[in-house]
Amino acid sequence: MTAHPPAPFPHPLESYADAPGAGLVQLLTARIQAEPFNLVATLIFALAIVHTFMAGKIRHWSHVVEERHQARLAKAGRAGGSGEAARPGEVSFLAQVLHFFGEIEAIFGIWAVVLGVAIVAFKGVDTAVHYLGSTVNYTEPMFVVVVMAMAATRPVVLLAERTMSAVASLGKGSPSAWWLSTLIVAPILGSFITEPAAMTIAALLLAKHFYGLNPSPRLKYATIGLLFVNISVGGTFTHFAAPPVLMVAAPWKWDLLYMVQHFGWKAGVGIVAATALYFFVFRQELAAMKPARKSAADEAEEPVPLWIKVTHLAFLGFAVWSAHYPALFIGAFLFFLAFTQATAHHQTEVNLAPPMLVGFFLAGLVVHGGLQGWWISPVLQSLNEPSLFLGATALTAFNDNAAITYLATLVPSFSEALKYAVVAGAVTGGGLTVIANAPNPAGQAILNKFFPGGVSPVGLLLGALAPTLVMAACFWWL
Repeated sequence: MTAHPPAPFPHPLESYADAPGAGLVQLLTARIQAEPFNLVATLIFALAIVHTFMAGKIRHWSHVVEERHQARLAKAGRAGGSGEAARPGEVSFLAQVLHFFGEIEAIFGIWAVVLGVAIVAFKGVDTAVHYLGSTVNYTEPMFVVVVMAMAATRPVVLLAERTMSAVASLGKGSPSAWWLSTLIVAPILGSFITEPAAMTIAALLLAKHFYGLNPSPRLKYATIGLLFVNISVGGTFTHFAAPPVLMVAAPWKWDLLYMVQHFGWKAGVGIVAATALYFFVFRQELAAMKPARKSAADEAEEPVPLWIKVTHLAFLGFAVWSAHYPALFIGAFLFFLAFTQATAHHQTEVNLAPPMLVGFFLAGLVVHGGLQGWWISPVLQSLNEPSLFLGATALTAFNDNAAITYLATLVPSFSEALKYAVVAGAVTGGGLTVIANAPNPAGQAILNKFFPGGVSPVGLLLGALAPTLVMAACFWWL
């Protein structure tokens, strides 16, 4: 590799010689001509999105292939007279490959490999290494891994559960009361403990107090859609908890007071209204649910000492405070793991697999997202306030909402009204797809087991549609 970094990649947005007065199609065509790789990168990204919609079908194929493989082994065993598989424990390599390709969390990473190969083919090894190793910012994926792992520990979950229990006790601790308290309180808490932490805690509590009771498929999808939407807007009470807000807070000088006045109270109204709407629609099914009996293990479970809970919250608080500095929050995480080992009798094992998969998902997403500014930025600039609000909401379904708001900070001509419109639209659309908001993969990873064949992208979209419309009304008309 050369001693000096290669030419800027991706093509700087300000370096395009856009013709004055050119229409959007003309402008995008000219940008493709100036940098043909724009089209390649966006086609690869589009294929990755299509792949997410096929994930459930691919996982189904993997199960079929594995079942046929096991049937062949059993037949071979019977032919040999043993009555058992010829090679006990052997799995189908093809089935495992299909299963990997059917994992939502792996998809963008898989296509990031394809993108890397394309960059090498078009631009050379140096450019690929410089883009993937230096240009792309992986801080958010790393932060989500750390916060998700910390938030899923027993002391934090028990503390959150006690908080939700106090609210649920107003409804005598019924499944519907837990459903309401988790979907309203947890998203608002996300403004203080960050959205990834709130998503993790809410998903774990819903898994325990709601999804484990086997609700109908319609209610399952309505709940996960509502959860994703509420979490997306719930982080807007502050200027540091929601990734799309975090991207603009410093450049646009938005502080805590600004967020509460312009976003927070509207988000609170929307969360209560959207949750009340679904509660009314599914009131009969929710009322018919009976709380699960506590197992012997739950009854015998020892309480966690207060000092351990406080220590966990201190680690979590430090991670939030140092969110922009990977060396600090990763270093703290190593100390945190040592602490959990030293207090293992009060802990459950720290399961790093789900956070790592979510981090892999987000890392793949930012790799792709960094090459989509060539078309997202002019699309945003071409819209007026209502169109920008709706456009940001729709675009968020196809790209992380933090990427949308980040690109908005690069547009010098944005008025305060346009700034509000793009951020409000980005957080409003944050529940429409699993890629729309950074914490969504964390929630899906926890709740995926309750959906046969995995969470369907279409089912999630339909479940999130009504709450998204409610949030849109609150942010636009209130």
